[in-house]
Amino acid sequence: MSLILVRKESEVKEAGALTAKGRIIVFGVLKRQGKVYTEIVPDCSKATLQAIIRGHVAPDTIIHSDGWRGYDGLVDIGFDKHFRVHHGNNEFASGERHINGIESFWSFAKRRLAKFNGVPEHTFYLHLKETEFRFNHRRDNLYHQILKLLRLNPL
Repeated sequence: MSLILVRKESEVKEAGALTAKGRIIVFGVLKRQGKVYTEIVPDCSKATLQAIIRGHVAPDTIIHSDGWRGYDGLVDIGFDKHFRVHHGNNEFASGERHINGIESFWSFAKRRLAKFNGVPEHTFYLHLKETEFRFNHRRDNLYHQILKLLRLNPL
């Protein structure tokens, strides 16, 4: 889960002021050695996050997350293999238990979106999904990928 800066037309920027205002909450799921899926969410509540996890993750999947309370209760809804790293306790990895993959995506996304010095709210979803596509195909030739998509879905 991450907060990403979004530029609003009426937003007043104050030096040194860092709040959630002007930011959109994005939740992401990454399959190890696989693809990332992102979704804009209204809040970071347990109900919101669990609904997305239920919709995109098989119950027998091993889940690695941080210690955010929104992930509480995953075992209770059928995700028996839920392991956490607690960043607040200065724990970032313990053997196979880490979230480096999704953290890598957040770093990639923030670097990519920072080039725009904020993104208009009405186009943020498109920028997010483009970033997701680029991350998921970062080892592919994007030119060939786009040509393939255009052949399958001509304009």
